[in-house]
Amino acid sequence: MSNSLMNTDQETAPIAAPRNGAAANMFRSFGSLFGAGGADTTRPVTPQSGDGYVEFGMQDPERNGRTLGTFAGVFSPVALSMFSALVFIRVGFIVGNAGLYVTLLQFLIAYAILLFTVASVCAISTNGAVEGGGVYFMISRTLGLEFGGSIGTLFFFANVVGCAMAISGCTEGIMDNFGPGGHFVHGDAVLRDGKWWRFLISSVINTCMLLVCLVGAALFAKTSVLILGTVTVCLFATYISFLAVGANDEMIPVPEANTLLPNTTTHLPYTGLSSQTLSENLASHYGKDYTSNGKEVDFSTTFGVLFSGVTGIMAGANMSGELRNPSKSIPWGTLSAVCFTFISYVILSFLMSCTTPAETMRNNYLFLLPVNMWPPFTAIGILTATFSTGLSNLIGSSRILEALSKDQVFGSLLNFVLRGTWKGNPICAVVVSWVLVECILLIGSFNIIAQINSVLFMLSYLATNLACLGIELTGAPNFRPLFKYFTWHTCLVGLLGTLIMMFVINPIYASSCIILCLILVIALHLFSPATQAAQWGSISQALMFHQVRKYLLMLDPRKDHVKFWRPQILLLVSSPRSCCPLVDFVNDLKKSGLYIIGHVKIGDCNAGEDSVENQQWWSFLDHMRVKAFTEVTISRSIREGVQHLIRLSGIGAMKPNTIILGFYDNEAPKDFFENSSSPYKTDGFNEGDIQNFPIRRDGEPKHFQVQEYVQILCDTLRMKKNLCLCRNFQRLDKNFITISKHMKYIDVWPINVFNPTSGDPFDMVSLFMMQLAVIMLAKWKHLRVRIFLCETNEERTVGTFDTQAPQMDVFSKLKLEQSLKELRINADIIEIQEWSRDTEFTRHARILKQFTAQADEAWLDDGTEIAEDKLNRSLLYMQRANQIIRDRSDQTALSFIYLAAPPKPMLPDFHDRSASYVELLNELTAELPPTILVHGVSTVTSTTL
Repeated sequence: MSNSLMNTDQETAPIAAPRNGAAANMFRSFGSLFGAGGADTTRPVTPQSGDGYVEFGMQDPERNGRTLGTFAGVFSPVALSMFSALVFIRVGFIVGNAGLYVTLLQFLIAYAILLFTVASVCAISTNGAVEGGGVYFMISRTLGLEFGGSIGTLFFFANVVGCAMAISGCTEGIMDNFGPGGHFVHGDAVLRDGKWWRFLISSVINTCMLLVCLVGAALFAKTSVLILGTVTVCLFATYISFLAVGANDEMIPVPEANTLLPNTTTHLPYTGLSSQTLSENLASHYGKDYTSNGKEVDFSTTFGVLFSGVTGIMAGANMSGELRNPSKSIPWGTLSAVCFTFISYVILSFLMSCTTPAETMRNNYLFLLPVNMWPPFTAIGILTATFSTGLSNLIGSSRILEALSKDQVFGSLLNFVLRGTWKGNPICAVVVSWVLVECILLIGSFNIIAQINSVLFMLSYLATNLACLGIELTGAPNFRPLFKYFTWHTCLVGLLGTLIMMFVINPIYASSCIILCLILVIALHLFSPATQAAQWGSISQALMFHQVRKYLLMLDPRKDHVKFWRPQILLLVSSPRSCCPLVDFVNDLKKSGLYIIGHVKIGDCNAGEDSVENQQWWSFLDHMRVKAFTEVTISRSIREGVQHLIRLSGIGAMKPNTIILGFYDNEAPKDFFENSSSPYKTDGFNEGDIQNFPIRRDGEPKHFQVQEYVQILCDTLRMKKNLCLCRNFQRLDKNFITISKHMKYIDVWPINVFNPTSGDPFDMVSLFMMQLAVIMLAKWKHLRVRIFLCETNEERTVGTFDTQAPQMDVFSKLKLEQSLKELRINADIIEIQEWSRDTEFTRHARILKQFTAQADEAWLDDGTEIAEDKLNRSLLYMQRANQIIRDRSDQTALSFIYLAAPPKPMLPDFHDRSASYVELLNELTAELPPTILVHGVSTVTSTTL
């Protein structure tokens, strides 16, 4: 049985089929994620159908653990994260090497990037309800699963590296205060210095953070205001000290870790307020970094360290799960914290340039300690700022990992994180983050870790700007952020700024992170569950829609040229169950052209059922892995529905030019979903005892008559569409053809068996057949095309038959070879003599020609007996033609046969003519390999450039 529309059995008409099963629930609620604060923010979500989207029921924030306002929930964590280790440990390193002018320039560049990124964060956070999960939630729900999941993963690693950087800074502060030669050490030091001693101290600090996360993470979130107050007091004490402390060359010692200076140098100069010191510090004085084995310092090094200290703009967004009003708190809290820290850094840089020589700042990164009027202020500031930043990053990374596991971004790989949650605290996620921080601490150098941290955070900022830019360019009507200080220009500037500065900091780190991100995008696209993408939506879909619409408008059908012709196929099917091999085959035949699978239902429109059935058709395409669209129409008859599909399928210049149907025969359809040996077997379209896409079982009546089938063929040709009838495709096994050494040929029979003549074998139908054969040859490269040259004696007299036949055969073959060469078709020519030398066979061919071409009156005047005799003789002729083809098809994978035009519906007694036409085609194609009967109506080949 054939496989497509017109086989009322396997693939026939897109026939009405009973709707089976209730519509599945289209919505699935997902648990809210956790913010950096660590409180359990899970709340029930009630999906409600709206105008094309899902709204979530709003509940009292106090009852959902959302207790933090703008200052405590956003301003404090953002300001703390942006101070981090930079404010007390590395601002002097930057000013001493880069100079005041370059330092201010770097702060302007960094804060410009931050400001544009904050605008994007504010736009996203004010465009809808922000759940827990912070930046990961916003990026994943805006960009979609592939980009959101990959960027979320990198953002997780960025928080891990940020935690390691803060711990490294905290360790440096402890060693310089309490280690050998430390400010608070008098006599023998309790702590020893060295790479592994520092790693031990860092591990102890990391373990303390682990215990805090496991026991009191929520308490830390509530005490962030107190910690910020402490850091601010220490910072103001530093400002006052710069103004109050005078010159003293014996005040600042050389650290024990600095081995770059000669042993005779024990102290570094300090001038206090001095215009000369300011003028000397305006220009750059790049030197060597004594904490990185004397590595040379340059612009990229100082900017990498600077940017790593101001990457905390997402800390407020990470607290989204604890905020009473995230859409209001995130924008204002983040912007105010950015302004506050920027002013603080500028003042600190200027005071350093006015009081401290560059030599001092390059050779003692913690010179603020001895400069301070009360040194414990600086020590307390260093320890609180670095410890709080590290703890915030450790909590944030564990919450992001928990969010990734809840969303099943990596499938079941992270299920252990969910199983390891106790009272809302993701124990396993915290432990995994702690282990990764330990690995990063092995790097040792604060400045190297800072560069890696900067690149990772920049990539996450780049993704945030990309998300806003993409959704703004798509013109999505639902993107209406309440934050108005945002345009696509701010997104673009932020995106380009982060991209450029990533490579300025370190091209190798930047390239590695981008490559890792792309690998994650591809992996998530291939292996992640499709349900999440459907729930979240994807920016890629909106962008593709925007671009496709634009290019469709540019695609002008008036500019079509035969040189660029390709098949645009509409395949009409009755049930997908019976036509899987044909659907798969046509996917190869389309040659990157349009491919539409059409189906006609008899009945009335039911919107609810139609929506469910459309989902089933898309699932069928996914199962078959074909690049196609589906079109389902409802009409009063199969013929009317097919007319709708042919006229209305496609859009713009992308309209079907070739219609493919199954063959109308009496074979029972084969269910490829149920057949255990079928490569298309699946239980995905069964709902209990009910089957989706039901097919006609053996013994059941067909859905429509042969006359309607032939009328559909006539309609197709009348609408100037190429026509293909496919038969025996239930026998097609693409895998067998690919590996078999027995299958060698694709056969083309360019003779009109209904009207055999010695005319040009390169008429429009024959050329169309050859074009299709060459397309399939590109898929089955090991096969060869055979063209059968069938000579007839229709135009020869009896006296010239024996003497001129050999000469005419040679002439026809040479002409065919020349034509194939011009068309650039590599094929073998096989000569067939039966039509010219078998007199009985030739006489039956003449009867068939007369029988099918009779005028209406002659058909009626012949009488029933004469008409039946002519039909029987014609059937004998078709059986003989079938035998000729079958004898030469033992090694044939696919055959293309010339399809004669069907009888016209307006002729009298069309009922009998159509039945005879299909019966003759049935005899012609019986027991053949997979066969396509072809009738072309348009030019598809070109011999010119």
